Amino acid sequence: MDIFSDEYFMRMALQEAQKAFDEDEVPVGALVVSQNRVIARAHNLTEALNDVTAHAEMQAITAAANTIGGKYLKDCTLYVTLEPCPMCAGALAWAQIGKIVFGSDDEKRGYQAKAAGVLHPKTEIVKGVLQEECADLIKRFFAQKRR
Repeated sequence: MDIFSDEYFMRMALQEAQKAFDEDEVPVGALVVSQNRVIARAHNLTEALNDVTAHAEMQAITAAANTIGGKYLKDCTLYVTLEPCPMCAGALAWAQIGKIVFGSDDEKRGYQAKAAGVLHPKTEIVKGVLQEECADLIKRFFAQKRR
């Protein structure tokens, strides 16, 4: 069994999402991996930074580009707990990310419903990794907000 599976890295992304949850941010976590090495970790910071663009994916893209010293992430994989929104999908297209692995679908705001075809044509997509765990964290966050 390969220790560096999609589930292995998605569990790390879930740890980032939990940090967001604990900071009263929408609990989305992301990480960028290159050659089985985590080069960026991030979670939503929209409330802390008062910035609507401070999504986990945007933070991870910036951190990864700084780590590798270049703007293209062709040989990297983004692991994110929630399907990227159109803004993040557009940024991932510009970064030419090699692969995106996400946990839970976002039927209302995800790129699949709002901006299908926006990703770079060579980007590989893997959906539904640890889907239940990823969806549960989001559901618990919004249930808590409604109380």
